[in-house]
Amino acid sequence: MARYSRRRRTRRRRGKGRVRGALAWYWQLAWYWRLASGLGLVLVVAVVYLDYVVRSKFDGKKWALPARVYARPLELYEGLPLSPQDFEFELNGLDYRPADQLRRPGDMVKRGGQYQVFSRSFQFWDRLEPARKLSLEFAGARLVRLTDDAGQAVPLARLDPQLIGGIFPAHMEDRELIRLSEIPPLLGEALIAVEDQDFLEHRGISFKGVARAAWVNLRAGKIVQGGSTLTQQLVKNFYLSHDRNLSRKILEACMSLLLEFHYGKAEILETYINEVYLGQSGPRAIHGFALAARHYFGKPLDELALPQIALLVGLVKGASFYNPWSYPQRAKQRRDLVLTLMAEAALISVEEKEAAIGSSLGVVASDKRRLHDHPGFIDLVKRQLRRDYRADDLQAAGLQVFTTLAPSVQSRVARVLQRRIQQLERDYAMEAGTLQGATVLTSVGSGEVLAVVGGRHPHFAGFNRALDARRPVGSLIKPAIYLQALSQSQQYTLATRLSDTPVTVSGPDGELWQPRNFSQRDHGEVSLLEALSQSYNQSTARLGMQLGLGKVLETVSGLGVQRPLPQVPAVLLGAAELAPMEVAAMYHTIAADGVFTPLRSVRAVLDAQGQPLSRYPLQVEQRFAAETIHLLQYAMQAVMRTGTGRSVYRHIDEDLALAGKTGTTNNQRDSWFAGFSGDHLGVVWLGLDDNGQTPLTGATGAARVWGDIYAGLATRSLVFEKPIAVDYHWIDIDSGLLSGENCRGAQWIPFVRGSEPVLSGPCQFIENPVLRWFKRLW
Repeated sequence: MARYSRRRRTRRRRGKGRVRGALAWYWQLAWYWRLASGLGLVLVVAVVYLDYVVRSKFDGKKWALPARVYARPLELYEGLPLSPQDFEFELNGLDYRPADQLRRPGDMVKRGGQYQVFSRSFQFWDRLEPARKLSLEFAGARLVRLTDDAGQAVPLARLDPQLIGGIFPAHMEDRELIRLSEIPPLLGEALIAVEDQDFLEHRGISFKGVARAAWVNLRAGKIVQGGSTLTQQLVKNFYLSHDRNLSRKILEACMSLLLEFHYGKAEILETYINEVYLGQSGPRAIHGFALAARHYFGKPLDELALPQIALLVGLVKGASFYNPWSYPQRAKQRRDLVLTLMAEAALISVEEKEAAIGSSLGVVASDKRRLHDHPGFIDLVKRQLRRDYRADDLQAAGLQVFTTLAPSVQSRVARVLQRRIQQLERDYAMEAGTLQGATVLTSVGSGEVLAVVGGRHPHFAGFNRALDARRPVGSLIKPAIYLQALSQSQQYTLATRLSDTPVTVSGPDGELWQPRNFSQRDHGEVSLLEALSQSYNQSTARLGMQLGLGKVLETVSGLGVQRPLPQVPAVLLGAAELAPMEVAAMYHTIAADGVFTPLRSVRAVLDAQGQPLSRYPLQVEQRFAAETIHLLQYAMQAVMRTGTGRSVYRHIDEDLALAGKTGTTNNQRDSWFAGFSGDHLGVVWLGLDDNGQTPLTGATGAARVWGDIYAGLATRSLVFEKPIAVDYHWIDIDSGLLSGENCRGAQWIPFVRGSEPVLSGPCQFIENPVLRWFKRLW
């Protein structure tokens, strides 16, 4: 009985154990099921999220495209003032290639003074300029003949504009978008042959490619090929960081599969071609094959030859490691390997491969890679654009900005300023590197800014003195005083007598102002013409006070100076601080016959699709009478012939009619010159950044820079046409009375009709060659 009871208890314990085991197994299975379900849910959520990330970025705006800034296009027509040297400089900046005959756009043939050019097609703001063959002939510094390939005269032709800069987002990525249909077919084929031979078959991941790459690398004894597909490379560059770990590789694989699931091969390849990193230009990252073609070879992608295409494909493996400027031998080995792989894939023949291997790398000179060669001008462009566009649009919307910069003129101005500053430091024993300067050059009439240099180091994007260095202008203010006087023609003429003797003026605070001439000498009674041409301070101060300070400041404002100036007597001799750009605006109104035109650096803006957004048309307003301006221009020509600006003609043809004015401030802290021809207005400032004293005057400093610039500038004489209401008369310079052509002291002077003197003075016969020159104007 006892044995039976023990057996029953044993059976009950075993039964309970089996139940407990079954329950444990059930709960363990449930736990695994919940874990698997949770992991599955997490996986589904992760895939859904990754799918959203892949599609949202690929379907949306893929890149922040910087605004691209272009110089003005060179417009060619018969009679254009343009030297062959400047024409070649423009072609070189556009990377036109010397050739024995014209075969494709971008070719140029030179034979003596004759040129043949195959221009490139370009979409401007107003029309598409087609590619065409042009023949040009120069005589001296002028284009005298322009024909097409059929020998027919061409009234006007525009070359494609030079890319001079960009307005970049913070990450400084730059790219030029291109469609797959626009790339050379050989580029796409070579990219697939070298980077992903199974691209057209796999679905994002290629196990065959991994195995093949491992075998090739094993045979070569080094890494020659990678196992990643083009799709994986795109995912890595487009979506992920550059960290190397297992989780990132898993993400890369998953996103590659999703990308291939949603999009076709053509879309993926096009995006890759625009995304891939291919180099660096300072802080600016070069992305995409289209921009890389310009960066390395200075030409559009569709103009590349076989060896150049191979080099770009080779750079995909490592743009820094195979940098052709830093490591040319390494880059050539990589390029030659690409050519070999292309031949093995039957993309090119063995003969083509051997010929390409024997060629040089063909990259442009390293100093031509700089995009921001003109930081002073780009700064002006940015400031003008910010009035009309948001910063996000400028940095990311892919705008195309067409400016007024003339590359050959900008280059000359920068070169002359830098060289002359160094020469002046040596000539006057100044501390090397201390003298600074700024220059602005504009087109007369249109108000287009052709060149801006903000300092002695023209390629340094630092303090822009042309726009921001507000310094006392000295005698540059004087033309405004004389313009106000001459506008009162019944009271003031160029023959009006002024007293150039010491003068004392009480200021509003009771302080006495006693200006003196620069020479510290008095000149007694002088004509208004002489007072301006010789830049006498005492007679000018007297005249200004007679006219009234308010009237003078109104004239300064009318000329284009928007900044309020101090209403103190010292402003009559230049105690007004202006930047060179503001002085240029003021003098442009004088150069343009009294017509005010706001200075502009932008012509038009297009969106990323080439559609016009903004045009900046010419704005004109006649602010001063043509006859009054004519008299002032006459006096400013006398400045250049017989006055303080006469040293300019030491290096310039005497037959070139110029007008200008020197400016020197107290203790010679600032040296200024502003002047103009028929085509160009130029303003030069020299001084020290600490406002210290220099040994320079306007004539010995800034005027020498200005003269050097104009000596090499293809410019025309001042167009000096007599208005109907102006008559010329011979005037006795000592009395201001009528005289005769051959009388001593007689000058041939313009008057507003009815303001000329009625009495005649004495006459002593003598010949005066300078006055005969003035009469030759008529």
